[in-house]
Amino acid sequence: MSSPINTERVTTFPNAILESTRFEMARDPSVILMGLGITDHIGILGTTKGLVDEFGPDRVIETPLSEDSVTGVAVGAAMAGLRPIHIHIRMDFLMLCMNQLVNMAAKAHYMYGGTVRVPMVVRAVIGKSWGQGAQHSQGLHALFMHVPGIKVVAPSNAHDAKGCLAAAVRDNNPVLFVEHRLLYRTESAVPSADYCVAAGRARVCRRGSDVTLVGVSVMLLECLRAAELLEDAGISAEVIDPIWLAPLDSATIVESAGRTGRLVVVDTGWTSCGAAAEIVARTVETARSDRAIRVRRMGYAAATCPPTPVLEDLYYPNSARIAEAAYALVRPEGPVWRAAADKAEMAYAQEFRGPF
Repeated sequence: MSSPINTERVTTFPNAILESTRFEMARDPSVILMGLGITDHIGILGTTKGLVDEFGPDRVIETPLSEDSVTGVAVGAAMAGLRPIHIHIRMDFLMLCMNQLVNMAAKAHYMYGGTVRVPMVVRAVIGKSWGQGAQHSQGLHALFMHVPGIKVVAPSNAHDAKGCLAAAVRDNNPVLFVEHRLLYRTESAVPSADYCVAAGRARVCRRGSDVTLVGVSVMLLECLRAAELLEDAGISAEVIDPIWLAPLDSATIVESAGRTGRLVVVDTGWTSCGAAAEIVARTVETARSDRAIRVRRMGYAAATCPPTPVLEDLYYPNSARIAEAAYALVRPEGPVWRAAADKAEMAYAQEFRGPF
């Protein structure tokens, strides 16, 4: 079932994940939780706090620091009829279990003629913050978008975090659930009732007529602020949250970009061969042939993730740079326009405190 967002109840991103996990574990005894640090007093930034007391150590399983072997256990458990939620506090270390995810989890249903299912969720945290640097900041979701058999979801708010996790747990396929660190301090309206945010449906968050902005994960927030900056310059921006990256709702994006004639896609990963590149490619391939669409993709700079705030400010997209890129698409012959820096700074980024 789906849920409207217009509700008075507000909660945080991590609490929405905790709430969804608790509900799914209570609803279905085959749902188990696995990961390093899930039973400590912090509980993966609050997303697993108290669950071991509610469901016991047989279902909330503290694991050793051995990504490859533990992922193998999760894949085997899923094949045997359980529904594991395996948590990685940093996506970077999924590189240590790629064989398990890409060659085992993603392919088993196909290789065994539909007789084997792998209903597992892999939660992976991405993004900058407090000196995470080269090996702890990477958004590698595009690698998994490339692989048939794995679904990829990157919610941008607490409402979708709850509903997408419920949908992922109930799915009979492996799902990569991408969480950006900076979203943990955000709040949004979240119904207390059970609901799912269905795979393959994007959301138009703001209507506009001059340019389409698509923001992946936390970049959706930056795109919404960019739209406000552009409004001050007399430009109307439509903003879309893709939510699910695989399967991707191309139709919603194509329709919008075909109408506005301009598309800016902002990712939380590198632009080369990334999610933004895929969205742009699908759009120009399937859009109306009678109207050219001007495009721009944005994401990590073409370098290794830096650790310092000064370098991070240059490295990652923000609302001002997004607005300026969109402005240049709309008015390519006009003078260079600069967004107001004081209006571009986002509260969610200011509030974040590390290290995790």
